[in-house]
Amino acid sequence: EVEKIQIKITSLGLTESRITADETIQQLFVECRLNNFLAEETPLSLPKPPSGQRIHYNYSTVINVDKEDNHAEREYLKAILLKPDLPADSLKFTVVSDPPEDEQDLECEDIGFAYVSLKEIFQKQRDIIEQDIDVFDSQDASAVIGKLTVTVEALNALRSVHEECKND
Repeated sequence: EVEKIQIKITSLGLTESRITADETIQQLFVECRLNNFLAEETPLSLPKPPSGQRIHYNYSTVINVDKEDNHAEREYLKAILLKPDLPADSLKFTVVSDPPEDEQDLECEDIGFAYVSLKEIFQKQRDIIEQDIDVFDSQDASAVIGKLTVTVEALNALRSVHEECKND
Protein backbone atom coordinates (compact mmCIF):
# COMPACT_ATOMS: atom_id res chain seq x y z
CA GLU A 1 0.00 0.00 0.00
CA VAL A 2 1.33 3.43 -0.92
CA GLU A 3 1.62 5.45 2.22
CA LYS A 4 -0.02 8.78 1.85
CA ILE A 5 -1.90 11.58 3.49
CA GLN A 6 -5.13 12.33 1.71
CA ILE A 7 -6.41 15.88 1.95
CA LYS A 8 -9.68 17.31 0.75
CA ILE A 9 -10.75 20.93 0.90
CA THR A 10 -14.51 20.81 0.56
CA SER A 11 -15.91 24.24 1.28
CA LEU A 12 -15.46 27.57 2.98
CA GLY A 13 -17.94 29.77 4.80
CA LEU A 14 -17.27 33.21 6.26
CA THR A 15 -18.72 34.94 9.29
CA GLU A 16 -19.23 38.70 9.45
CA SER A 17 -15.78 40.28 9.77
CA ARG A 18 -13.40 42.71 8.14
CA ILE A 19 -13.09 40.11 5.37
CA THR A 20 -16.75 40.12 4.37
CA ALA A 21 -16.80 43.93 4.63
CA ASP A 22 -13.67 44.47 2.51
CA GLU A 23 -14.66 45.06 -1.11
CA THR A 24 -11.11 44.61 -2.39
CA ILE A 25 -11.38 40.96 -1.30
CA GLN A 26 -13.39 39.29 -4.06
CA GLN A 27 -11.91 35.94 -5.04
CA LEU A 28 -10.58 33.34 -2.63
CA PHE A 29 -8.47 30.24 -2.98
CA VAL A 30 -7.06 27.91 -0.34
CA GLU A 31 -3.50 26.69 0.06
CA CYS A 32 -2.54 23.65 2.10
CA ARG A 33 1.01 23.39 3.42
CA LEU A 34 2.99 20.69 5.19
CA ASN A 35 5.87 22.41 6.97
CA ASN A 36 8.31 23.70 4.34
CA PHE A 37 7.96 20.81 1.98
CA LEU A 38 4.92 21.07 0.18
CA ALA A 39 2.27 23.53 -0.75
CA GLU A 40 -0.79 22.66 -2.78
CA GLU A 41 -3.54 25.04 -3.70
CA THR A 42 -7.05 24.80 -5.03
CA PRO A 43 -6.83 25.34 -8.79
CA LEU A 44 -9.81 27.68 -8.68
CA SER A 45 -10.36 30.98 -6.96
CA LEU A 46 -14.02 31.32 -6.14
CA PRO A 47 -16.05 34.48 -5.51
CA LYS A 48 -16.11 35.42 -1.83
CA PRO A 49 -19.34 34.08 -0.32
CA PRO A 50 -21.73 36.37 1.52
CA SER A 51 -21.79 35.80 5.27
CA GLY A 52 -23.63 32.57 6.09
CA GLN A 53 -23.15 31.02 2.65
CA ARG A 54 -20.42 28.66 1.46
CA ILE A 55 -18.23 28.28 -1.57
CA HIS A 56 -17.38 24.74 -2.65
CA TYR A 57 -13.92 23.77 -3.85
CA ASN A 58 -14.18 19.97 -3.62
CA TYR A 59 -10.44 19.82 -4.16
CA SER A 60 -8.45 16.71 -3.24
CA THR A 61 -4.74 16.14 -3.10
CA VAL A 62 -2.38 13.48 -1.82
CA ILE A 63 0.94 13.78 -0.02
CA ASN A 64 2.99 10.64 -0.51
CA VAL A 65 5.13 9.72 2.49
CA ASP A 66 6.60 6.39 1.46
CA LYS A 67 10.19 5.63 2.44
CA GLU A 68 11.56 5.18 -1.05
CA ASP A 69 10.66 8.46 -2.66
CA ASN A 70 9.59 10.80 0.10
CA HIS A 71 12.21 10.52 2.76
CA ALA A 72 12.10 14.15 3.93
CA GLU A 73 8.35 14.12 4.44
CA ARG A 74 8.65 10.85 6.32
CA GLU A 75 11.39 12.13 8.59
CA TYR A 76 9.21 15.13 9.33
CA LEU A 77 6.30 12.86 10.33
CA LYS A 78 8.68 10.93 12.58
CA ALA A 79 9.70 14.16 14.24
CA ILE A 80 6.04 15.03 14.85
CA LEU A 81 5.49 11.72 16.62
CA LEU A 82 8.77 11.65 18.54
CA LYS A 83 9.30 15.26 19.57
CA PRO A 84 6.52 16.43 21.85
CA ASP A 85 7.51 20.06 21.61
CA LEU A 86 7.76 20.32 17.85
CA PRO A 87 5.61 23.38 17.19
CA ALA A 88 4.92 22.76 13.50
CA ASP A 89 2.94 19.55 13.83
CA SER A 90 0.03 20.76 11.75
CA LEU A 91 -1.16 20.97 8.23
CA LYS A 92 -1.73 24.64 7.66
CA PHE A 93 -4.55 25.85 5.45
CA THR A 94 -4.32 29.43 4.24
CA VAL A 95 -7.26 31.31 2.76
CA VAL A 96 -5.82 33.66 0.15
CA SER A 97 -7.40 36.64 -1.56
CA ASP A 98 -6.73 36.51 -5.29
CA PRO A 99 -6.72 40.01 -6.81
CA PRO A 100 -9.22 40.64 -9.61
CA GLU A 101 -7.98 40.34 -13.21
CA ASP A 102 -8.14 44.09 -13.77
CA GLU A 103 -6.11 44.92 -10.67
CA GLN A 104 -2.96 42.98 -11.26
CA ASP A 105 -0.91 45.43 -9.20
CA LEU A 106 -2.56 44.00 -6.09
CA GLU A 107 -0.80 41.07 -4.45
CA CYS A 108 -2.32 37.82 -3.32
CA GLU A 109 -3.02 38.35 0.37
CA ASP A 110 -3.26 35.76 3.13
CA ILE A 111 -6.46 36.56 4.96
CA GLY A 112 -6.91 33.58 7.25
CA PHE A 113 -5.28 30.44 8.62
CA ALA A 114 -6.68 27.08 9.75
CA TYR A 115 -4.82 24.13 11.21
CA VAL A 116 -5.14 20.36 11.50
CA SER A 117 -2.76 18.75 13.98
CA LEU A 118 -1.28 15.52 12.63
CA LYS A 119 -0.08 14.65 16.12
CA GLU A 120 -3.63 14.91 17.40
CA ILE A 121 -4.90 12.61 14.64
CA PHE A 122 -2.38 10.04 15.83
CA GLN A 123 -3.13 10.56 19.53
CA LYS A 124 -6.88 10.24 19.00
CA GLN A 125 -6.36 7.46 16.42
CA ARG A 126 -8.89 8.96 14.08
CA ASP A 127 -8.84 10.78 10.79
CA ILE A 128 -10.67 14.01 10.21
CA ILE A 129 -13.52 13.48 7.81
CA GLU A 130 -15.50 16.42 6.43
CA GLN A 131 -14.91 18.43 9.58
CA ASP A 132 -15.40 22.17 10.02
CA ILE A 133 -12.25 23.82 11.30
CA ASP A 134 -11.93 27.42 12.41
CA VAL A 135 -10.29 29.93 10.11
CA PHE A 136 -8.45 32.58 12.12
CA ASP A 137 -7.92 36.14 10.93
CA SER A 138 -4.38 36.63 9.60
CA GLN A 139 -4.28 40.01 11.38
CA ASP A 140 -5.75 38.81 14.66
CA ALA A 141 -5.10 35.20 15.59
CA SER A 142 -7.86 35.24 18.22
CA ALA A 143 -10.61 36.20 15.75
CA VAL A 144 -12.43 33.48 13.83
CA ILE A 145 -13.48 34.67 10.37
CA GLY A 146 -15.03 31.49 9.06
CA LYS A 147 -15.07 27.72 8.76
CA LEU A 148 -13.23 25.50 6.32
CA THR A 149 -14.58 21.99 5.76
CA VAL A 150 -11.71 19.57 5.30
CA THR A 151 -10.83 15.91 5.28
CA VAL A 152 -7.37 14.78 6.39
CA GLU A 153 -6.76 11.05 6.22
CA ALA A 154 -3.34 10.53 7.75
CA LEU A 155 -3.78 7.85 10.37
CA ASN A 156 -2.51 4.88 8.33
CA ALA A 157 0.60 6.77 7.27
CA LEU A 158 1.25 7.94 10.84
CA ARG A 159 0.80 4.41 12.18
CA SER A 160 3.27 3.11 9.65
CA VAL A 161 5.80 5.80 10.56
CA HIS A 162 5.27 5.06 14.23
CA GLU A 163 5.94 1.35 13.68
CA GLU A 164 9.15 2.28 11.95
CA CYS A 165 10.17 4.53 14.85
CA LYS A 166 9.77 1.60 17.21
CA ASN A 167 11.97 -0.56 15.00
CA ASP A 168 14.73 2.00 14.48
